[in-house]
Amino acid sequence: MDSVTQFALGAAVGVAVMGRRVSFLRAALWGGVCGTLPDLDAFIDHGDPVSNMTLHRSETHAIFWQTLATPLIAAAIAWTGRTSKSMRKIFPRWLLAVWLVLVTHALLDATTVYGTRLGLPFTDHPFALGSIFIIDPLYTLPLIAGLLLAGTSRSYRATRWNGAGLALSTLYLAWSAAAQWYVGEAVARELAQGEAPAAQRMLVTPAPFNTVLWRVLVMRADSYDEGFLSLLDRGRAIRFERFARDAKLYEQARELPRLKAIAEFSRGFFRVDERDGRVVISDLRMGIEPAYMFQFAVGLRSSPIRPIEPVSIGGLRGVDFAAAMRWLLARIGGADLMPPRTPAR
Repeated sequence: MDSVTQFALGAAVGVAVMGRRVSFLRAALWGGVCGTLPDLDAFIDHGDPVSNMTLHRSETHAIFWQTLATPLIAAAIAWTGRTSKSMRKIFPRWLLAVWLVLVTHALLDATTVYGTRLGLPFTDHPFALGSIFIIDPLYTLPLIAGLLLAGTSRSYRATRWNGAGLALSTLYLAWSAAAQWYVGEAVARELAQGEAPAAQRMLVTPAPFNTVLWRVLVMRADSYDEGFLSLLDRGRAIRFERFARDAKLYEQARELPRLKAIAEFSRGFFRVDERDGRVVISDLRMGIEPAYMFQFAVGLRSSPIRPIEPVSIGGLRGVDFAAAMRWLLARIGGADLMPPRTPAR
């Protein structure tokens, strides 16, 4: 999730655990700081853009390593401004607060589609539920509102506002998972009745900033389908658009190390094609056809194909954001509109 959300979640968890044992500001500030610590791994340069992508959300997001780091962080926080006697008294509570802040950060990230390696060093699997977009105001705003009301209220029970914000945001996460399941089941039934080539795998993720409109990606042997389903579509069948995959080029290039890394990290939701003589792989999970955040040139189209130093060519350059937002709002409401397409670069 975005840094604002992680700070707000960390602050809310810090306040909930510390209660009145420390000042509201101290609990919220240290909780927020700890809530942003795992994402500092984004500043680590692993040597190339593919490694920087696939190794983000690794050790700093793994519950085992977070647990080992918790006592050091908690001791540092408890020590600041405290006598040795009071530090011993408050340390166990800070221990719990820091651990919960770090773990909830990682678990929240795992509900997005990116991929979070929660189980390191025991498993390298990138967990990715994909039930919530990386920025969703309906998750973040209850956290912020609860913190503001708790921090400005003079009532003895002011921290209940913070608890209410945490409860609402957690219920929203549960709703997102339920909505994702519902959409997945509806699309699976629709696909079973069709005559299209057999689907290899299906991905259901929310469109930006909401959990009413969902993007559906269906992977096939030599193509993939993209469609959108709104919970307000009133039973209208989903309309897919089909796009080609260069399966032959993938077979020729599949042993390129960086291509293999993206193919595995994306859990099979990728496309390989040729652009200007270069082999390009696109992670299809994050973006909308044909604009994807993570696209990399990883080889030269030759005989045999030769690896090159990976070059990031992804991003949202050329996207008409005004048109995209108009379509998004209309499509959330159930309008039968196809998405605006950005010319491929």
